Amino acid sequence: MMIAMKPAVLLMVFSLLGSAAWAQNGASASVPDAPSATLQQSKPAPAPAPQQSAPAQPGVQTPTASPQQSSSNSVPDVGTPDAAPAPQPSAATAAPTTDESSPVTTIKKTVDEINVIFTVTDKKGRFVKDLKKEDFAVLDDNKPVKDIRAFATQSNLPLRVGLLIDTSNSIRDRFSFEQEAAIEFLNQIVRPRYDRAFVLGFDTTHEIVQDFTDSTEKLARGIRTLRPGGGTALWDAVYFAARDRLMRAGNDSGTAVRRAIIVLSDGEDNQSRVTREEAIEMAQRAEVIIYAISTNVSGNKNRGDKYLERAAEATGGRAFFPFKIQDVADAFTGIQDELRSQYVLAYRPDNLVRDGRFRTIDIISQNRKNLRIRSRKGYYAEKEQ
Repeated sequence: MMIAMKPAVLLMVFSLLGSAAWAQNGASASVPDAPSATLQQSKPAPAPAPQQSAPAQPGVQTPTASPQQSSSNSVPDVGTPDAAPAPQPSAATAAPTTDESSPVTTIKKTVDEINVIFTVTDKKGRFVKDLKKEDFAVLDDNKPVKDIRAFATQSNLPLRVGLLIDTSNSIRDRFSFEQEAAIEFLNQIVRPRYDRAFVLGFDTTHEIVQDFTDSTEKLARGIRTLRPGGGTALWDAVYFAARDRLMRAGNDSGTAVRRAIIVLSDGEDNQSRVTREEAIEMAQRAEVIIYAISTNVSGNKNRGDKYLERAAEATGGRAFFPFKIQDVADAFTGIQDELRSQYVLAYRPDNLVRDGRFRTIDIISQNRKNLRIRSRKGYYAEKEQ
């Protein structure tokens, strides 16, 4: 009698272990910080049946995907040579220059220090590049910061750029021109062995057609594979790019990098599972600057343009509205100029409480009037573990 029961007992044990492994994988695939994504049941991510799961084998890593990743039909293996580096713990940051004979400006970041990249322009929109630390004051959570611990002009930081191209039906008429303008932009801005970029197309779903690389030829080939058609899931694409590609980009090298998302879209969204504000929050958490080039050529700003403007301003970026298709290339040039004309400062808040709350940042010009300063609007004080 006892011998006959052993197979049944073993079967029950393996079934319980398989169910536990399935439950664990399912929890890993949930979208953090995006509650709206978990509330929508119209497009649930497929889950494996419990009876098909097996206990994890020693030495074998089982990848999990976010809902955005699982909605993409073709996401390259991030284990390729051009893939983004695996997430690493935060490290001290430094700002190198391409000229090996030039001095290296280093900004080290401790646990309680906040780094802010910002741009300064005059009333005519021209970049101001000769300012010093003494020209600025900082308000953190509406309270003055006593000490700016580090300050530098950063025209040469390595770039980690995600180019997000709307491939929905709404931009079909001008798609070829926008592709060529994007290729020319990457040819100008990506420096071999220094900067890295990836290309992501999105309509109803998003698809990485070229992962992180410093090869402009590969980036151009990726852009040319995109074809217009389908709906628009803009905010899913922004959320995915910030969290899954840019969040830890550069941390493996221990150097400071400038992380940016460049969105080429009309700003209209009818398919995303996450909200606009959740996508903006994720970009803020990843310290990503969003630049947007509107593909609306109607001559009037519409609702989508306002959404693009909101995302750019919240992260310290800028939205461009080239109402003539020929002006798209000029917008890309403007982004390139801005990325090479910025400052960075580091400070330690006097009353930092790690409670997960959003804290505002205001950078104020002290000695010169009529200057416009653009930076991210704030940061999230991550809770203590």
